[in-house]
Amino acid sequence: MVRLMGRSRPRAPLRPAAASAWRRRRRGGRSRPASGLRSALGGRSVAGQVFVLHLVIVLLLVVAAVVALVLQVQRDSTQEARNRSLAVAETFASAPGLVEALDSPDPTALLQPRAEAARELAKVDFIVVMNTDGIRFTHPRTDRIGRRFVGTIEPALAGEPVVEEVQGTIGELVQAVVPVEDDDGTVVGLVSAGITTENVGGAAEDQLPLVLGAAFAALALAVGGAALVSRRLLRQTHGLGPHEMTRMYEHHDAVLHAVREGVIIVGGDGTLTLANDEAHRLFSLPDDAEGRHVMDIGLHPGTAELLASGRVATDEVHRVGGRLLALNQRPTDRAGGPRGSVATVRDSTELRALSGRAETSRERLNMLYDAGVGIGTSLDVTRTAEELTELAVPRFADFVTVDLFESVLAGGHPDATAALRRTARTGITEDAPLYPRGEKIRFVASSPQGQSLATGRPVLEPRLGEAPGWQAQDVDRSGQVIEYGIHSLITVPLRAGSLMLGVVSFWRSGKPEPFDADELALAEELVTRAAVSIDNARRYTREHSMAVTLQQSLLPRTLPAQSALEIAYRYLPAQAGVGGDWFDVLPLSGARVALVVGDVVGHGLHAAATMGRLRTAVHNFSALDLPPDELLGLLDELVGRIDQDEAQDDQVAPVTGATCLYAVYDPVSLRCTVARAGHPPPAVVRPDGGVEFAEVPAGPPLGLGGLPFESAELELPEGSRLVLYTDGLVEDRAHDIDVGLEQLREALRRAGNSPEDTCRVVLESRRPVRSGDDIALLVARTRALTADRIAEWPVPPDPAAVGEVRAAVSRKLAEWGLEELTFGTELILSELVTNALRYGGTPIQVRMLRDRNLICEVYDSSSTSPHLRYATMTDEGGRGLFLVAQLAERWGTRYLPAGKVIWAEQSIP
Repeated sequence: MVRLMGRSRPRAPLRPAAASAWRRRRRGGRSRPASGLRSALGGRSVAGQVFVLHLVIVLLLVVAAVVALVLQVQRDSTQEARNRSLAVAETFASAPGLVEALDSPDPTALLQPRAEAARELAKVDFIVVMNTDGIRFTHPRTDRIGRRFVGTIEPALAGEPVVEEVQGTIGELVQAVVPVEDDDGTVVGLVSAGITTENVGGAAEDQLPLVLGAAFAALALAVGGAALVSRRLLRQTHGLGPHEMTRMYEHHDAVLHAVREGVIIVGGDGTLTLANDEAHRLFSLPDDAEGRHVMDIGLHPGTAELLASGRVATDEVHRVGGRLLALNQRPTDRAGGPRGSVATVRDSTELRALSGRAETSRERLNMLYDAGVGIGTSLDVTRTAEELTELAVPRFADFVTVDLFESVLAGGHPDATAALRRTARTGITEDAPLYPRGEKIRFVASSPQGQSLATGRPVLEPRLGEAPGWQAQDVDRSGQVIEYGIHSLITVPLRAGSLMLGVVSFWRSGKPEPFDADELALAEELVTRAAVSIDNARRYTREHSMAVTLQQSLLPRTLPAQSALEIAYRYLPAQAGVGGDWFDVLPLSGARVALVVGDVVGHGLHAAATMGRLRTAVHNFSALDLPPDELLGLLDELVGRIDQDEAQDDQVAPVTGATCLYAVYDPVSLRCTVARAGHPPPAVVRPDGGVEFAEVPAGPPLGLGGLPFESAELELPEGSRLVLYTDGLVEDRAHDIDVGLEQLREALRRAGNSPEDTCRVVLESRRPVRSGDDIALLVARTRALTADRIAEWPVPPDPAAVGEVRAAVSRKLAEWGLEELTFGTELILSELVTNALRYGGTPIQVRMLRDRNLICEVYDSSSTSPHLRYATMTDEGGRGLFLVAQLAERWGTRYLPAGKVIWAEQSIP
């Protein structure tokens, strides 16, 4: 205790006698250091007494240690000899080939060299191999070979090794005998290894100088250490003697009672041994508290229990009267001291108040940090408002409501004259009488919300029961709110730049204290951060709505009328944004139908606009009646030109990456010609339910250029289903496309025959919960144009054949009940056949199809195409196609690999 107080507290002034002695020693130490040290160590001072006692103890310990080490070295040397003999014997007995050597005709010739080599390597005096009768086969002295072994061999013959000290043929020695066993465990020989006692003792004597040297070194170090300790003790005590140290203790005791920190020492039996003046003051202890049990001196039960228990405590706070006392307690017997404990006490009332304010500030900073990372995780206005309320309840307020202008929810600019919609409401309970979520509200000008919206500044209403302006909003509901226990309110306007988006209200009911100015500033900071996220969500909602509107205007709203296919489709936009997937159904000449599915990589307005351009281009190219591979080639060139035109604009992404699949189905031949540009292959569901993915050559995506496209021709019996789709249906982040294709195959197997049922089953089984890409699905079930609706006639290369064709056409129209179309049809075919005979090449053929319209086709082998023009008054010809165009609804030319077809359609009445 003396040393503790000497280190931690200022040194108390010495009494005159002690001070004069201390000064004399200091003067003597400076003038005569050697004589001062000798006098200090002479025994009069505490340091001298400690040095002498330390030296005597160390000397005794060194002598005892030397004797013990010598004895231990001798014992360890003998034990080492026994262990080494046994280890060498067992190692040699288990050596490979030993059993075979014992069974050989001359064991000595085989084993003597090996035994001597092992003996020199293992540092033993002998290794003897013998038979079970004890006759030696090996020995360091060759004249001992063949004689009987001196020692105990019976335990080894029984399979147990034996170690003993005996008088052998080479003197007193320590030897081990171990058995040599064959594979079945039978003892076939013995091996003995040993070290003579002379060598064992020699090892011990060799270690004796080292032991004595270590002892003298230890003694020297101990003397030096004792001198250093005594010198340090001399310096710390300034050469004071025991009486002078006692006087110093008295001064330290005075200091102990003068410090402004309470000190309490409790004995092992719970008796109060010491309490300084500060402890008396802090605990209001009676004057006779020392010597009494701590439970009987009027302490608070919790404090008394802590002091009596003696347990370790660190800054444990106890309320005593109006103070907060921090107690630290440690036991006194850890370093061998007396049983008991010492406790220090300090008044931390003011520090505790400062810590509480610091904790509040830290919590508010944490809340602002959480607002920065937790508000605005989605680009949804409602969800962002809910994140603000969830963050503030219950950490800041008991109830939080967010009211936004309705136009903000739709992504538009706020209208200050319109009503607000309660967008989010979160509280510690659900039964608070506040306006419910979704309620349309108009705040009166006198209400805090109305003031915030009008001035753009936050409003604090510390006591709602005394705020008539707030109660004017809704008298009945205001009374219910007050009765419920909500007593304080903060309203903060939601502002993003110059835009007023709405207002946020913070309500308090749990804490009795009202909101204060610091909490008003925190609420304003929270709302300011949330306003940025809500405005970002509003802007995204507006752009997303524009993109969706554009995309919907570019996609087909209804399918055109046609008889070749029964079609159903689905289009599902991505959850993350508008994409560039599209599909189309295009009627062609000859009752054929083109099916198109495409995908523009990316999302947003640019992808939707690019999709619209490509869809328009496909519409235009399909009017040329081109084969699918040629149409994709033209579309590829178009995309390349678009990319070149937009290459100078860094803000516009290239179209490269767009894919397309174009298929043309002919209900007459029941064939479908398909070509694709980087698009997934179509699936074909046969009438019997079999599912396969058509092997269509995979061309490059549109826009790469330089590579031709190839087409494939599929045989589709009537009732087959052709399934076209975009990659969003079969590919996502969780699955590869191979897995998606297999899942699509299984869904198609389960689906019914109708295209509508097929679309439903496929989407239910495959579409992810939140798709990251658009999904376009087009299912077409094939129909056939039956033979009774088809009429064909070959035309010989003779102008007179025109009359025969007209007669055949008249008969067929009468058979079909279309006599009303006879005149126009005869005129159309007369002109077309006459042109074929005059300008075309043989063979020439006429075909007439009865579909939704009456279709007339004339085929010839020439690739020249007629052109419609106005004939002048002096022209003898050139009016035939003009008549055809006037009589038919549509007409055109379709090129074939070996010729062309000129066709014309008429409506059937």
